Amino acid sequence: MLIPSQSAPLDLVCRSSRPLLALTLHPEEPCSPPEPVQQLREVLQFTMSRIHASKNRKSKSHARWNGAAVRQFFSPLGPVEQRHAKRPAWLRLTLAFCLPIALLTLISLLTGPMAQTAIAQTPAADASKINPGDTAWMLMSSAMVLFMTPGLAFFYGGLVRSRNVLNTMMMSLIGLGLVAVIWVLWGYSLSFSAGELGSDGYAQGFQSLIGNLNWVFLNGVAFDAPDPIGYGPTIPHQVFMVYQMMFAIITVGLVSGAVAERMSFKAFFWFIVLWITFIYCPLAHQVWGKGWLASRGSLDFAGGLVVHVSSGVSALVAAWMIGPRKDWTVKPILPHNVPFVLLGVGILWFGWFGFNAGSAIGAGSLAAVAFVATMVAAAAAGLAWVAVEWITKGKPTAVGLGSGFVAGLVGITPAAGFVTPISAIIIGAATSVVCFYAVNLKAKLQFDDSLDTFPIHGVGGTLGAILTGVFATKSVNAAVTTQGLAYGEINLFLENIMGVILAYIVAGLGTFLILKLLSVFMDLRVSEVTEEEGLDIHEHGEEAYGESLAGELSFAQKVLD
Repeated sequence: MLIPSQSAPLDLVCRSSRPLLALTLHPEEPCSPPEPVQQLREVLQFTMSRIHASKNRKSKSHARWNGAAVRQFFSPLGPVEQRHAKRPAWLRLTLAFCLPIALLTLISLLTGPMAQTAIAQTPAADASKINPGDTAWMLMSSAMVLFMTPGLAFFYGGLVRSRNVLNTMMMSLIGLGLVAVIWVLWGYSLSFSAGELGSDGYAQGFQSLIGNLNWVFLNGVAFDAPDPIGYGPTIPHQVFMVYQMMFAIITVGLVSGAVAERMSFKAFFWFIVLWITFIYCPLAHQVWGKGWLASRGSLDFAGGLVVHVSSGVSALVAAWMIGPRKDWTVKPILPHNVPFVLLGVGILWFGWFGFNAGSAIGAGSLAAVAFVATMVAAAAAGLAWVAVEWITKGKPTAVGLGSGFVAGLVGITPAAGFVTPISAIIIGAATSVVCFYAVNLKAKLQFDDSLDTFPIHGVGGTLGAILTGVFATKSVNAAVTTQGLAYGEINLFLENIMGVILAYIVAGLGTFLILKLLSVFMDLRVSEVTEEEGLDIHEHGEEAYGESLAGELSFAQKVLD
């Protein structure tokens, strides 16, 4: 920490962009051994006092709505921080869990009592129908989709500034723990348990909007037999369950890109719990769980609506409510590690084969259709982005190429199992060009969606869903009962547009209400000091690269104590 010098005084300076303290020692004046220790203690006290003070400082809200009036109404004991300080930890935890539990109880009352066993829904499943090849492919696909979440963490982490990289990556990775547990406890049941199906093979009444609690805690979800509804007739029920879990995990991670570098990690943690339960699960049920959209004939092969539109719209609303970064438009905010971005793109592309081809729920010809469509759509999209960027800005960029690949992957997701390779190329290229101009429009409007979540995932997912209604054909998938607009039929095109509208309403309104509710109990964004000095050290107490002295001081304090 002390750097010797032959002629100049010794300087102890914080290696961050804003020096915390500077001490000068003259080598010609020897000091007794305790003095450096005392000086280190002074540095420690000064630095830690700043960090602790910043945590208690109220943020000057950039949000369009910060819930001040509601907080006043619900806060007889004073501000949020004072109220929390007067409540014991056990009471705060109890209050935090009461709302989800109460709402789940309400859902259970609306959907009927818990079934004794999920097998009662349909005739008993036959374990002899399990196909080892299909099961192996679905296990591999599940692992590939899981791998996409670390890929997303690298992709997002490279795009932010170095002082926020760990916080940004953690917002993606926390879902690996939190969403996985929620999915087992109640998420899977709300998404795919459909109760008794009607004569048309779809859920009826309220359960056409959201599933029931028949499979809560994986009650009746067998490891040695297919599911009784027929989602995956040749694989164990638990394999289908865990495959769908991976989709839920990465979807909520996508939302974090819009609020990177300013949203409180605690607020985002609780946002995940509510968002998965009340936005993702109903949409997944309506599209994939024998719900209302599926009954109308809307097609979404691998998550254009459920994953990309929902996360993109939620990201847009969250960025609007929380507000822009304080130095947005004031100075350039550039990616700190472009190789991280490209590494993340490569991992995402690899995992996307499991994402799309795995959605065939078997290792057959349909998986081959989706695999090829995924490859050629992403390739065409990358070329299209580079071409447009080269023409309009004079130089192709590495970040642009990576963004083009991701845009193409997003666009082909809802169509992967329904279109020919040529149609996939058209969808990929068209999605890439539209997303390129959406990103540039966002910049011109000066809207701070930090990592372009809505311009890529929201816009790309929307266009992909609409183009599915244009190019879907029976020639590659017999499940296409109504072909796309390009084949002279209009019903699928209209139903997919309706699906997009519903996803916008559910995700947009739901996110608005969730964030308003959370703002009653906690600040949605960090303080200005935290934002300026970095969320890594203030929110997590660690740094990615050791660029400042704070991490060393924390370690030294433990040693001295």
